[in-house]
Amino acid sequence: MTFKGLGKPTAQLNVFIENTPPLTEYQTLQACRPMQVGEIKTIADLTGNHWRKIFNVYAKLAFELTPTKYKTWQDFRDCALLQNHSNENLLFNLTPQEILQHVSNKPLLSDNISIIMGKTYATKLGFSETCHWLSAEFAVNADKKLVICPYFDYRQLSNIKITQLCQLINALHNK
Repeated sequence: MTFKGLGKPTAQLNVFIENTPPLTEYQTLQACRPMQVGEIKTIADLTGNHWRKIFNVYAKLAFELTPTKYKTWQDFRDCALLQNHSNENLLFNLTPQEILQHVSNKPLLSDNISIIMGKTYATKLGFSETCHWLSAEFAVNADKKLVICPYFDYRQLSNIKITQLCQLINALHNK
């Protein structure tokens, strides 16, 4: 099965989001494809602050998780996030069955992590009940290496909560 989204199809950090950038080329994606340099800025310029926040929070998360050659999360976002040489993807509006298939296709002994962005989306998908809630914001299914976290927005997933999410991900890596 092909999953629609942006990033590296074989990435180890898999983030599921309920919506898609409101531009025709993203609405009609038929697969997961790497982004190009400058594409994040173009999406943010054309769609507004909502998608800028999503990409910024994702860049902060990925930058904190993995040492890189980049000096700042902004450099990482602009030069590597969701690109072919990266290790992350952003998958759009999948069904519960598609997410389960995606998670099941990843070897559990690997460093693959799946994140469902937003408690509302996770609840709608039926994953809230299959995860252990650690707090009002974070839930984990350790067997599937699945995390539910706040939506990628500065108010919902602040820098402190990004660090908490990184700690959860690192704990799952060590299982």
